[in-house]
Amino acid sequence: MELQKMYFHLRLGHRDADPRETENLAEMLSRNLEHHSQLAAACFLPSYCWLTCATLHLLYYAKPDESPMTLTGIYTTFLRLNFAGEVLDITHPSKISLMLYVARTVGKLAYEGCNSRRTKFTESDITKCFHLQMNSEEELNLLNVFRSDAFRFFLTPCVQPGQESFFVFTIPAMQEYLAALYVVLGENKTALQRLGKELSEVISKAGEDVMAIVNVLSKFLPLRIFTLFNLLRVVPRLYGRVSGQSRENIAQMMTAEMFREEDSYNDDVLDQISYSILGLEGPLQPAEEDNYGRQEAFELYPIFMAGLLSRQNRAMLNQLGCTIMNMDALKITSALKKHLLKRSLRRLPPSELMDFLFFLYEFQNPSFSAVLVNSLRDLDLSTVRMTPIKCNVVAAVIGGTGKLLTDADLSSCHLDPDAIHTLAPVLWRCQNVNLHMNALGPDSCREIKELLLHPDCAISSLRLCNNPLEPEGAQLIVEGLAGNSSLKYLSLLRTDLGDEGAEILANNLGKNKNLQELNLAYNGIHDQAALRLGEVASRHPTLSRVHLYFNELSDSGLRDLQSMGDVRVIVSLTEGSDASRHWSLILRELKANAGGWDQARMGAHLTLLLRDLQSSRAMTGNLWRKVRILRVETEVKRMLSRIQGGKL
Repeated sequence: MELQKMYFHLRLGHRDADPRETENLAEMLSRNLEHHSQLAAACFLPSYCWLTCATLHLLYYAKPDESPMTLTGIYTTFLRLNFAGEVLDITHPSKISLMLYVARTVGKLAYEGCNSRRTKFTESDITKCFHLQMNSEEELNLLNVFRSDAFRFFLTPCVQPGQESFFVFTIPAMQEYLAALYVVLGENKTALQRLGKELSEVISKAGEDVMAIVNVLSKFLPLRIFTLFNLLRVVPRLYGRVSGQSRENIAQMMTAEMFREEDSYNDDVLDQISYSILGLEGPLQPAEEDNYGRQEAFELYPIFMAGLLSRQNRAMLNQLGCTIMNMDALKITSALKKHLLKRSLRRLPPSELMDFLFFLYEFQNPSFSAVLVNSLRDLDLSTVRMTPIKCNVVAAVIGGTGKLLTDADLSSCHLDPDAIHTLAPVLWRCQNVNLHMNALGPDSCREIKELLLHPDCAISSLRLCNNPLEPEGAQLIVEGLAGNSSLKYLSLLRTDLGDEGAEILANNLGKNKNLQELNLAYNGIHDQAALRLGEVASRHPTLSRVHLYFNELSDSGLRDLQSMGDVRVIVSLTEGSDASRHWSLILRELKANAGGWDQARMGAHLTLLLRDLQSSRAMTGNLWRKVRILRVETEVKRMLSRIQGGKL
């Protein structure tokens, strides 16, 4: 165990790595090994330690400027390092490579398990898959060699008191990889299809010899009967059509597995991989170890199929004796494009969209990805934890196509400055960008400034609400605004600006000539700074609306701001003795952002607004106004009730 920990620290630590992050990853991995006997057993094999650390490198240390490494590439490299050039039995006349034998036998077991959603296999399951083609003594000898030499590398026995013993894959994801390999190699054929292939090859070879003789004889004996021998050419062509249908079936299977409805709202597959290695934070559930296999949703299965069709992986597989012909890969890709286009036009849940982008990333086929990305209008990844690899995936798949998007929703995605830098080629091509609630600080504003200053920036709406930008961040934002001509709407709601940040905005707003709406609600702004902002906004050539509700404004300050005629300053649910025409807008913003706010403070603000509404209703004698104010009161009371009940 001590050697393992030393290896993990050395392997995960590198010159660019944050030592704290390396220590944290190594500690989480060690803790998971203590609780997870299956993973611990695998990591006693040094090569599986390498695979574990290589996967963590992909997940947490990926950089956009490095040559792309894929998860499928890591697993294929792992198998090449272990089995490249290895023949199962050198004395056997077939000289079959060890990896091809694994693909046909263990791959069939993995395939059957993925189809039936099982990760545990009995001895009878293994016998059924391994003895399917035992027709001779030589084949039985091959099986015996494999079971004695390499079987335990892939499958581990599990024995529990009072239960039937069973086998599991040493690394759970290896089941999905081998199942995918079994499929793309075309091994999932029925007995009739296998017989058809063999018969076609025999007839084709015999037909070539017969046709050569017939061509010679026909010069001397021009008999019509010789034309019957042309039927020999029909059989290979007929089988070619059948095999083409088989490739169509592979494409259909990949699409169906990629978009399984029961998996739509699972965590994205990259988080699932992370949890399988590092475990979940929090107390360990009693049944977690027993249910480990069942937690796998087999969402890597279609992604591995895509990865195995990439040119780089096919080249490595060829070294392992598992050849995927270029023409086969081309026909599968062509059929897959047709099926995926139909599915990708539908709106996907955020985690499912992330999986789809990762699928395209593993494929490593830019022209294929460009066709499918062009069908996307919006990028909704809200609540997806955007780790470095996920940012790289999005930037590589979408950023490289030059696709212009309508909306990019990256709210609550745990973004940081590096993430925004990586995603920049995607973000500046979006019209509406939502970075709400990401704990972005002043450092992130440097990257946002660069986004706004990009010469081809297309952002017209930018939501930065519920991020601690502070006055320092506001300074960087206004520097970006000064050189930007596309932005029309900017939300800095609850960004800790205070009076200092408001003054910075007031001093620099005039440098931008295109902004139309600015939201500065819930920023602790007092009368003087708010009035200064209102005065600057009233002189701005395009700014027509400023949101200043939920700030520290006095009654006189509210009245002064409401009286500014050249710009609409939204400060309250009331306007004199009437309800504000923007009351629904204010309440909608409150509901959209309430999750990250101090509920007690929000309740106090709503109570004050309710008091103003009741006062305005008492002042007016207009029945229509009373009814309208009463409607707003009802909505506010409903929100207060939900806050007090902890439901908002």
